[in-house]
Amino acid sequence: MSPTPPPGKPDATAWMAARGWTPFDFQREVWQAIDQGQSGLLHATTGAGKTYAVWLGLLQALAAQSGALPLTVLWITPMRALAADTLRALQAPLPDLAPSWSIGARSGDTSSTERAAQNRRLPTVLVTTPESLSLLLARADAPQALGRVQAVVVDEWHELLGNKRGAQVQLALARLRCWQPPLRVWGMSATLGNLPEALRTLLGPSESARGVLVRGQVPKTLVVDTLLPDRVERFPWAGHLGLTMVPQVVREIDASSTTLVFTNTRSQAEIWYQALLEARPDWAGQIALHHGSLDRGVRDWVEQGLKTGALRAVVCTSSLDLGVDFLPVERVLQIGSPKGVARLLQRAGRSGHAPGRPSRVTVVPTHSLELVEGVAARTAALGGQVESRTPPQQPLDVLVQHLVTVGLGGGFTPDALFDEIRQTAAYADLSPEAWRWCLDFVAQGGASLAAYPDYRRVVPDEAGVWRVPDARLARRHRANIGTIVSDASMSVQYVGGARLGQVEESFAARLKPGDCFLFGGRLLELVRIREMTAWVKRATGSRPAVPRWNGGRMPLSTELADALVAQLDAVAAGQSDSPELQRVKPLLDLQAEWSALPGRHTLLAEVLLSREGTHLFVYPFAGRHVHLGLASLLAWRVARRTPATFSIAVNDYGFELLSATPVDWMERLPEALQPVDDATLLQDVLHSLNASELAQRRFREIARVSGLIFQSHPGEQRSSRQLQASSSLFWEVFRQYDPENRLLQQAQQELLVQELEIARLQATLQRLQSMRLAMHPLQRPTPFAFPLMVERLREKLSNESMADRIARMVAQLEKAAGGGDVPSAPLQADAVRQNLGFGRESAIPEASSSSRSDERSPRNPRRARRR
Repeated sequence: MSPTPPPGKPDATAWMAARGWTPFDFQREVWQAIDQGQSGLLHATTGAGKTYAVWLGLLQALAAQSGALPLTVLWITPMRALAADTLRALQAPLPDLAPSWSIGARSGDTSSTERAAQNRRLPTVLVTTPESLSLLLARADAPQALGRVQAVVVDEWHELLGNKRGAQVQLALARLRCWQPPLRVWGMSATLGNLPEALRTLLGPSESARGVLVRGQVPKTLVVDTLLPDRVERFPWAGHLGLTMVPQVVREIDASSTTLVFTNTRSQAEIWYQALLEARPDWAGQIALHHGSLDRGVRDWVEQGLKTGALRAVVCTSSLDLGVDFLPVERVLQIGSPKGVARLLQRAGRSGHAPGRPSRVTVVPTHSLELVEGVAARTAALGGQVESRTPPQQPLDVLVQHLVTVGLGGGFTPDALFDEIRQTAAYADLSPEAWRWCLDFVAQGGASLAAYPDYRRVVPDEAGVWRVPDARLARRHRANIGTIVSDASMSVQYVGGARLGQVEESFAARLKPGDCFLFGGRLLELVRIREMTAWVKRATGSRPAVPRWNGGRMPLSTELADALVAQLDAVAAGQSDSPELQRVKPLLDLQAEWSALPGRHTLLAEVLLSREGTHLFVYPFAGRHVHLGLASLLAWRVARRTPATFSIAVNDYGFELLSATPVDWMERLPEALQPVDDATLLQDVLHSLNASELAQRRFREIARVSGLIFQSHPGEQRSSRQLQASSSLFWEVFRQYDPENRLLQQAQQELLVQELEIARLQATLQRLQSMRLAMHPLQRPTPFAFPLMVERLREKLSNESMADRIARMVAQLEKAAGGGDVPSAPLQADAVRQNLGFGRESAIPEASSSSRSDERSPRNPRRARRR
């Protein structure tokens, strides 16, 4: 138990007692560590009281001073949506514990008036984002403005740990610690598997040895269940249940006070919001839509409605995943698979978001096999099988950007900054050669760009201090700080009226005046596109498109995949007691009758001969990214011996290889699955895919982060075509004249590690070697094979043609399976059309791709290649 604070110091225990609260043991443990000047990581369930554990500890330790104070505490949040809510939570104890402290927020949503006031005087506590913190570090007076910060809190550290924004935070913390060595740094997380690594990454290798890892053990009831469909199809395909689940979802919403309906993509959120309104028009004004592309005013209104309990339901995306405190929320519905245990737990925590209140999340399956995923997710969640987040190592594009930022924020000397940067976990092993390359790159753009003044961004002055010499380059850098890279966006605005939000330019560019699309739950008609703004008006119609956003392309995690296969093993052993497995039993029984069930120790492969050729179906259950790499690798290895053309389809459960020519898979498959050393696997994978094109796409993002190209100039927004053309030019220049350019190497490394998941691919190959290969010849597609065939059809047919084709196939297969009522082909086709989103997303077929973006691989080669 922490001691009672001495006279004059704020007393957090008394403040909590006045509200009828008693501190938890883990909160007292954090208070004591902060009082002793320690840094650390707090890991506790959502709604357990992490914020007050850290915040009240900091107030007790730092708030004894009186009078106007400089910026003392930085509170970093990963999302703008969290800033306002966090600000309100932090303000609550200030009148009693720190009345002289001021508090404010700074993010992309902050008004220009508030920014101007903060530029004159920063508050004592500032809630901000990684990008806005980097902008503060780029101020000419950064050492004076930020040099007296005594504590930094990184909220939702798990959301930053595994990406470049986490590296950006590490560099910022190193800069702040350089100015204030006793700096206290605390991270907070709710869903994370690799806690020691997370602590080391947050504090740096040397500081983490003195850091504290606090695990908040607070009893909390977690309910994970599944909304069962009225009828389970024995031949599922991705999204086939889809909107047929709307009546059940409506009933669940009607029976609860306030419900969050999570989807995995923004497009899916738009479709479900519209479907719920169509089902219950009387709910207009009682349900709302929330995602990151909506205007800030709309998001604020929705969040306030949730807090007050004025809204019955909100259809949302990851924009409401994190830390926002909505006490009235009673239920959480997850549309489709969460794809990972951590995501499911995070979303479950949005309900019952307070100590002692139960959290409940209900999975709404979008195809029959997601019933098995629902059981697997519940088992894994209750068993604590949470995914780890792997931090990126030495992303040089982030480091180059940071060098320009520091050059603007007072300048640097290379030796001192090199030592500072090596205090971070991301760059602890940065070599002197790589450091010199980075310095040369910001000084002149490297060997191939030395003749161009725009790439002389940071140069030494007479005293040897490196600074940004050009005010124009300084403005351009500040306008592009950050590591979030997305398609260029266009504003959506009523003609002569309000701004609604943003859509990606790649979607808007395909629209013609008169075309209709759904956005923000409204049916809109495009009037014109001018100066990166889509001007619209209200419309009526029945065939709108749904905006396309990149993102949401999530593969099944290893933890959830393992739990899913364990459920299949249980079914094979006759253990199928859960409601989900009982409902999906006809499908699994038919799979076992026509072929077999995959298992932890059995690799199932199926071979089917059809008019199209020879189909191979393999089910490693390793996630779509690995399946794409594995399928391409097998096709390449086989085609080296016997020239052939293969078409590839993948999903999270397995992959299909289709060859127009016969292939003896009984002989070829065991050979192609042989594991090799890492170097050989690397070369084989690069040869089997269009690696150059894929790496070039990664390079486009790297070029943007490193400052080679700019998404926006002051007063100017660049289009995606301009960015693509610019990055392609640099790609070719570097390949031709500077082939050892480290950004080219980084692009290939990111491709392998992040997109192709090369480590997981290697582990999968090794795992498959230990499994028994069960090869089954088929007379017709099995329930597991059918969804892979549909994936391939998506690439070849229009929605209308595909609906008819799927309906005919399902009718034929159901007839062959026997038993049950088989709907006629026309009725099947009508059902398929509904779940393909007809009347919502078919006006422009390409626009529907993102509503399926987590149903197929973003890198599916579509057309096979002849070796």
